Amino acid sequence: MKTHRLVVVLAVLASGLAPRLGAADGPYRKLKEIPIGGEGGWDYLSVDATGRRLYVSHATKVVVVDIDQDAVVGEIAPTPGVHGIAVAADLGRAFVSNGRADNVSIVDLKTLQIVGTVKTGQNPDAILYEPVHHEVYAFNGRGKSATVFDAKSGEVRATIPLPGKPEFAAFDEKAGRVYDNIEDTSQIVAIDAATHAVAATWPIAPGEEASGLAIDPAAHRLFVGCGNERMLMVDGASGKVLAAVPIGAGVDANAFDPGTGLAFASSGVGTLTVARPEGPDKLSVVQTLATPRGSRTMTLDPKTHRLYVAAADFAPPATGPDGRPQRPQVLAGSFKIVVYEMSGPPGR
Repeated sequence: MKTHRLVVVLAVLASGLAPRLGAADGPYRKLKEIPIGGEGGWDYLSVDATGRRLYVSHATKVVVVDIDQDAVVGEIAPTPGVHGIAVAADLGRAFVSNGRADNVSIVDLKTLQIVGTVKTGQNPDAILYEPVHHEVYAFNGRGKSATVFDAKSGEVRATIPLPGKPEFAAFDEKAGRVYDNIEDTSQIVAIDAATHAVAATWPIAPGEEASGLAIDPAAHRLFVGCGNERMLMVDGASGKVLAAVPIGAGVDANAFDPGTGLAFASSGVGTLTVARPEGPDKLSVVQTLATPRGSRTMTLDPKTHRLYVAAADFAPPATGPDGRPQRPQVLAGSFKIVVYEMSGPPGR
């Protein structure tokens, strides 16, 4: 995930100079907090809706939360430089991208034990399970590539060169395509899941520096979180940007709920934007939800429609020798997951 803009966002917020946007009236409200504790930062969150678990990257491990009991039930370790977690519920496995080790851990979901590793390119970040061919895509940030391997055997099947630094990914089963944001070139690539070839590369203007990515599989539309404070709605067939809405600074995650038709973007500035597509080329903000500062990552449980947002308290801002703000440090023991629920019955 990207960090260069987040450093500035968190430093400004920690100084108390940035305004906080309040939660507008809308479908979501805060339900509770799940304490995680420990030390260090975090990256992706991933929900296993079937197994009723939330997987949370944290420092050099993955914390496992029972989302029916809202309690920590285990951990996966060691995962040096952990970024993302992809769950293959049909295989009873999870896959964890380890940025510092340049590999992916294969995990038994029953025991939470690491049962194997797969070598990848440099700094695997985003990770995706593709259930049709039972393959895993590890998107290598510094390697500017995607490593594709068999989810059952761990055998590498392809290394796909990419035009820049990859970020979040999404899979469209009906289209047979894997999509990925290329952050530093402000593009989206569409990969043919059968051939492992890049089928299309699209610019995302007026968006820039895309990070978060989610998909509406029924309408074949992508929702893209951009560094220039916009969420785009993009046609998954043509790459055409259909609509855009404003979001907060420091976005790092997007989600789409097929049950409610809502799209989400979480931003480090302390806002979570809830939007709804209205027709083929219109996207409207229905709520700007106030979240803790630095809460740039989140995920969705499609069964309960709850949102899970990673959060922590930060030390006062510090200035480096060059006079620039340094990345604020997480206060030990403060890491938590904030849960938001719908305030009424879901509906589209």
